Amino acid sequence: MIARYDHAGLLWEADLTQPLDISIPMGVNGPTAWYVNAPEITPVMENGFVGSIALGGKVNFYSIHFNPHGNGTHTETLGHIDPNRFPISEWNGPFISHALVITVVPTVLSNGDQVILWEQIQNLVSLHTPQSLIIRTLPNDLEKRARNYSNTNFPYLERLIGDKLNQRGVQHLLVDLPSVDREQDNGELACHHAFWGFPEKPRKAATISELIYVNNEILDGVYCLFLQPPSFENDAAPSRPILYPIKEVRGSLL
Repeated sequence: MIARYDHAGLLWEADLTQPLDISIPMGVNGPTAWYVNAPEITPVMENGFVGSIALGGKVNFYSIHFNPHGNGTHTETLGHIDPNRFPISEWNGPFISHALVITVVPTVLSNGDQVILWEQIQNLVSLHTPQSLIIRTLPNDLEKRARNYSNTNFPYLERLIGDKLNQRGVQHLLVDLPSVDREQDNGELACHHAFWGFPEKPRKAATISELIYVNNEILDGVYCLFLQPPSFENDAAPSRPILYPIKEVRGSLL
């Protein structure tokens, strides 16, 4: 199945038969961050009811306790930093967007921090004018899918990236890190604030997705991104972003 859409005056075709999942399943063996435990997935056992076929029940009926920010791939809204707690259930897209995948080696600063700088990505972002930006960091080993990031001072993005993406109208920012900001920053969340334009000009349509995983078989370049997290009444929810290969079609809808 082929879907067509217009972006930057060009017509593109997305091949919907070739989905590329860039999420990490939320489970007991997945990654954790922010000092929370792994999810707890347990069968309901009450008043003689057994919510597990393996334990003799008729159906599987499990409860899940998790934290969306600390347990696997998640998408968050402006409500993450807005005291009004704008929930993801009120976010209305855009669900489909023109996306750019880039791979970056974080720059090591004199204090030992690993930071992704605007100067490292600006040429590609300026060239492709994406609606969504997906950042893969190196090294990109499979251990990312199960790592405990707490107390590791993981790599992060400089504030200027948030400012520049905001100015260019990038709607969705996706990273394979627990946060776009430093693990310990005294609550500043500089890149979050800059990207969402908060509090001066808040962008309710914009989202940030974290703890994704872009496997090495997915090449850098442009894709169609489908992003539709479940409707939680919370600032963030588990998420499953999907990429689709695209190609430019000669001609334009303009």
